[in-house]
Order: sequence, then structure tokens, then C-alpha cells
Amino acid sequence: MQEAEKAGGQTPSLRTVRLEDLMHVMNINRICLPENYTYSFFEDLARDYPKSFWVAEVGGKVVGYVMCRVERIFSKIDFFKIKKAGHIVSVAVLPEYRNRGLATALIKQALKALAEHYGCEEAYLEVRVSNDVAISLYHKLGFVSREVHRRYYADGEDALIMAVRLPQNA
Repeated sequence: MQEAEKAGGQTPSLRTVRLEDLMHVMNINRICLPENYTYSFFEDLARDYPKSFWVAEVGGKVVGYVMCRVERIFSKIDFFKIKKAGHIVSVAVLPEYRNRGLATALIKQALKALAEHYGCEEAYLEVRVSNDVAISLYHKLGFVSREVHRRYYADGEDALIMAVRLPQNA
């Protein structure tokens, strides 16, 4: 993996999720994010969209993940058009493994898979309006801010909806 630097002398690697990873992924989700999901939610995404559910490993330890699903939506980019879109549901990296390019590499892999394996024309995500670090990362990856969804999160915080067009010749 070119974007991610060596972590403590160990080179990070990316791979698609395995069902035996899901408890590790759930633990990362609980440590890193206030939005938590049931085991069956993670399992459904792993089974239904396995090529767009990636984990990052360092020394055999799962330290980050990105999970997506595929939806038919009104385009976030081309208004009034129905598109097949990848929805980046969740991405997280354990705090001690951040700032090493892992989130960037995970998202790039997911975007590539959404285009190549699922035929998605665009991808979108929701991010807390207060999460400046994530918003900056998404902008660097080509996402554009599309709208604000008021009181999206359980605690009442707004979500910024961001989208990116995916290459059609992937």
C-alpha cells in the first residue's frame, strides 16, 4: 500500500473483510464513532457488498475499515437523475493508527470497488458538520459538499452530505 506509511516497522495492508473480522470492526466502530450498529447490520453489508467492505491490518491486527452499500438514488451530483450510487456508510481507523494514510487508502479502495464491481456512477457519504478533519480528507479525495441534513445524528448534530463522481471506465 503506497499511501500508508509503515506503522511501527510493520507495513499496513488492505484486504476485503471476512466474517471473522466483524467483531474487530465493531470494536473499532465503538471506539471511534458515536454511531454504532448491530452485528447483523455489519454482517449484511459484508455479505451483500463484500468487494466494497475493506479492512486495514497492521501486524495481523485489524486497525481500520470502510463499509459501503449500493443504492439507487436521486443523484447527489446530477440533479433529477436516478443513479446507481455507492453509499459509504462508515469509515474509521483506531486513534493510534491515524495520520498514516490508512483512511485515504481504504476510501480509495472502496471507491474503486464501487465503480468496478458494482457499476456505481457516484458515491456519497454523511459526515458530522463538526468533523473538520474528515471533511478535509473527503475534499482531498474529490468529494464535494452537496447539502446539509439537519439533525441527522441521534444527538441532533447536522450532517454534511458529500458526493464524488466515479469513473465510468473503471
